[in-house]
Amino acid sequence: MKSSRHRIVCAASVAEGMGILSRLGEVEVIPETEIDRAAIRGADALVSRSKVRVNDDLLDGSSLRFYGTTTAGFDHVDAEALARRGIAWTSAPGCNANSVAEYVVAVLLRYARRSGRPLRGLTLGIIGAGHVGSRLAALAPLLGFAVRRNDPPLRASTGRDEYEPLEDVLAHADILSLHVPLEDATAWPTRGMVDAAFLDTWKNGALFINASRGEVVQESAYLAARASGAIPEAVLDVFDHEPAVDPRMIESAAIATPHIAGYSYDGRVKGTLQVARSLAAAFGMDLPETMSTPGMDQRFPLELDPGSPVDDIVQASVTAAYDVEADDRNFRPAAGLTEPERAALFKKLRAEYPERYEFHHYRARLPEGHPAAAMLAGLGFEVVPC
Repeated sequence: MKSSRHRIVCAASVAEGMGILSRLGEVEVIPETEIDRAAIRGADALVSRSKVRVNDDLLDGSSLRFYGTTTAGFDHVDAEALARRGIAWTSAPGCNANSVAEYVVAVLLRYARRSGRPLRGLTLGIIGAGHVGSRLAALAPLLGFAVRRNDPPLRASTGRDEYEPLEDVLAHADILSLHVPLEDATAWPTRGMVDAAFLDTWKNGALFINASRGEVVQESAYLAARASGAIPEAVLDVFDHEPAVDPRMIESAAIATPHIAGYSYDGRVKGTLQVARSLAAAFGMDLPETMSTPGMDQRFPLELDPGSPVDDIVQASVTAAYDVEADDRNFRPAAGLTEPERAALFKKLRAEYPERYEFHHYRARLPEGHPAAAMLAGLGFEVVPC
């Protein structure tokens, strides 16, 4: 690898930023709130997450040659402002797809346990079948779901009938899970797509999940549907007014979490690695084909009772890996706070989010041929015979 004295400013929220990016230059780690024009003056590259607004106000007078956001979404990036200055930039598409899919799996199992309604035989409607939606579509049949997907851009580009019209998915789905990007300037805008007409078309609804973008839901229409019973139960990870979330949205949800579905350790590190590779390419440098961090090598044994029913073993394994109700308990008090306090708690929970490891870090020991083994392995757990 060529040596370099490139100066890289990295937001403190970027997972393993110092360890990974220091291979490419001199890294200065700065809290997100302190990244401004002065902080990036003289820097060659800036790497951050979504709370840093990358626009003319930040970029004027900078010497940046590269910007990278270690998030899949890039609503915070003014691409035109970067282009005018000849600054190469990248995001990290798909980095947290598995994290979000595992969040939804935890939600679905929680719903089955709390409602007493088996998941087998239910239909899961996935709205948006990109990185996250396709990963969820691969996991859901392991839980017994029939899956129906809606994604107009993918249907147009592939011609594949598996991407059904929205009205067909809404007509058959018991559970809806949203995984669309926030789009305004395309043939298929998603901002406000979940409106009164959308919800009126969804006749057989049991559970509504939004772990995509808060702005795709018209909250007034959603709250009216919750009040009428048209949406019997909801799980919300994203909101239209973050961080000052409408308290009614928190109160309306069986599970409410502060935009952390994609916050697994793995997803955040994958985002850093993706950006690092793009940065290396932009600067004509090399990185090893495989890179790891100490956290990526972590493994945790699961304590399971092989004599328990299969569904109980799967539920215990998923809850041990990720207890979504704990995130809800931490966030739910926000509904009773003032708006500034609510916004502060939202930001605090994200900034101080504990390490959450994806399912593959957890090792299940089961007798060879145990009926739960294949399901756990399919969900991503490491399964070894005992």
